[in-house]
Amino acid sequence: MPDRETFFITGFPGFIADRLLERLARKQSRFILLVQPSWSERARTEIDRIVGLTGRSRDDFHIVEGDITQPNLGLTPADVELTQQQTTRVFHLAALYDLAVPREPAMRVNVGGTRNVLDFARSLPSLRHFHHVSTCYVAGKREGVILETELQHDAGYRNFYEESKHLSELEVESVKNVLPVTIHRPAVVCGDSRTGETVKYDGVYYLILYLLRWPSLSSINIGNHEVSLNLVPVDFVVDAMAALAFDENAIGKTLQLADPAPLSTNELFNAIARSANRKRSRVTAPREWVRSFLMLPPSPRLTGLPHSAVPYFFVKQVYDTSQAQTLLAPHGIKCPPFETYVDNIVDFVKAHPRI
Repeated sequence: MPDRETFFITGFPGFIADRLLERLARKQSRFILLVQPSWSERARTEIDRIVGLTGRSRDDFHIVEGDITQPNLGLTPADVELTQQQTTRVFHLAALYDLAVPREPAMRVNVGGTRNVLDFARSLPSLRHFHHVSTCYVAGKREGVILETELQHDAGYRNFYEESKHLSELEVESVKNVLPVTIHRPAVVCGDSRTGETVKYDGVYYLILYLLRWPSLSSINIGNHEVSLNLVPVDFVVDAMAALAFDENAIGKTLQLADPAPLSTNELFNAIARSANRKRSRVTAPREWVRSFLMLPPSPRLTGLPHSAVPYFFVKQVYDTSQAQTLLAPHGIKCPPFETYVDNIVDFVKAHPRI
C-alpha cells in the first residue's frame, strides 16, 4: 500500500475541480489529474497557480492525458500503471454540465464515462475512498421532499442532463457494496460566498443580470412563494467535499449539499433586487403568467433566460440534508444563508458584466 495519500481526480481543470484541488493541496497528498489533451495547457497554468498559493512542490501534481469515454480512460500503459500503483482516493467530477445537452453526448460522457471510471476504480488495489459528484436534480420531475436515501423513480426528467446524471448515479449506487463510495449531490452552485467569484453566468445569474439590465422592473416580482431555488456557494461545496475526503463515516452515504432553509423565488427576487438596485418588489406577477411569458420565443432575448433554464425556477422540490449536516457538523461546515453573501455575488457581476 502507498505510504502517502494520492488523489486521482477527473474533471480538472474546472469550476469546482480547480477549487477542490487547491483545498486538498493544503494537505500532504499527491495528485494525479486526468486531463483531456485540449485542456493540458490550462491545467498546467492552474497547477502553477495552486503551487504558488500553497507552497507545494510542482512534483506533487502529475497530469495524465486521457478521456473518460475511452477504455482505461484513454491512458497510456505507463500512466495506467502509475495511477494503479499510487492512487488511494478518487474524486470523479468529469461530466457535461449543460441543461441543453443532446442525448448522445450526455449518455456517452455522463453515463458511459462514469461506468468507465468505476471499472478503472476496481483496478486500484489501494483504493480507500471513491467520491462521485452528482446533483440534486437526479430527482427529475419528482415533487416534495427529496431524501438523500432516495434515487430510483419514474417521474421523468426535464432534460437529458438530469436523466444522464440520474443514470450515472445509479451506476455508482450499484457498486457501493464493492467500492468505498460517497456520492455528493450539490444543489445549484453559484459563486464564492466571500469574493463572489464565478466562471459562468447561469442559474441564479440570469435573474441577477435581468435585474441589473432592467432596474425599473424590480417592482414586479416574477418569483412566487410556493417554490424555492436551492443555492449553494462553491466554497461551501468544496469545503464539504474536502472535509469528507478522508472521513470514513461518509463511506456508503449519499449527501445532498444543499441549503437546508432556501429562499422562495419571491424572497430570492427581493434579496437580489435590494442588492442590485436598492429596491424591492411591490406586486407579484401570477406564477403561470410568468412561466408562459418566459417560454415565449422572444423571451430569452428580453430576459437573458434560455428556455432550458425556465423550469428550474418552478421546481417544487425540497432537498433533505440530514446525512450531510450530521457528517459536516464535526468539521464545522454548514451552508451559509443566501442573504449573507448576495451582495458579494451581485458586486462581482457588476464588476464583471462579461466573463
